[in-house]
Amino acid sequence: MSPTHRSQGASPADSEARTRGEGRRRSERRGGTVSAVVGVAGELLITLGVLLLLFLTWQLWWTDVVADREQEGIVAELDREWGSVDKERIAPRQEGPPPVPELNGMDMVFGTMHVPAFDRTRFPLAEGVSLEKVLNVKGVGHYPETALPGQVGNFSVAGHRNTYGRPFEDIARLKPGDPIVVETGNAFYVYEVTSHQVVNPDQNEVIAPTPGDPTVEPTEAMLTLTACHPMYSARERYIVHAKFAYWTDRADGIPEALAGGEE
Repeated sequence: MSPTHRSQGASPADSEARTRGEGRRRSERRGGTVSAVVGVAGELLITLGVLLLLFLTWQLWWTDVVADREQEGIVAELDREWGSVDKERIAPRQEGPPPVPELNGMDMVFGTMHVPAFDRTRFPLAEGVSLEKVLNVKGVGHYPETALPGQVGNFSVAGHRNTYGRPFEDIARLKPGDPIVVETGNAFYVYEVTSHQVVNPDQNEVIAPTPGDPTVEPTEAMLTLTACHPMYSARERYIVHAKFAYWTDRADGIPEALAGGEE
């Protein structure tokens, strides 16, 4: 009989080693894939962070730079068009109804607003409240359906509290008795603050002819300022009401309300 031969297959130890090796390779491949995914995700997060930082820089700083430059140019152009005013002479208060300002059309500037209590005390005033055509570029906007300066009713305006020149940044600083002055080519219209309130965005009665009660016929000339609230949010609206006090002829100098000087 032929001698018995041993099997030529792998021993149990060899099979176990081979299995461990394949397991290590699969683990290394999985580890490499996870590392690659984590690396890509990390790069995307860094890119997203950079883009967010750039957006915030543009929104919170660059829009102010552009709007400030634009609005300063508008005010300078109005002064050239209207002619200089004698800031050393206090104009007397005028009797009778004030002149009705002439509007130049929708989205067009027709005056300026002075608020001595603000850090930035003067800014353009335009017709309409379009973000793209007025509030983001020209300053303060007049709600077209409301009264004009000096008229019986509620002369109502809107302005940004932050970004795009932020003309109403300091609106919460106003207190009863503080003057707010509207200037046109012919006259100054002086209002004095009476009150403030915080409302929801849909509470449009604040700009009604009689603020707070649309059913009541107006008997006084009022002014209402509206701005977003709180800062860096549009969740609510900060409202300031003021009452018309008097008007002066621009040719006679400046009203007493501006006698303290402006920056």
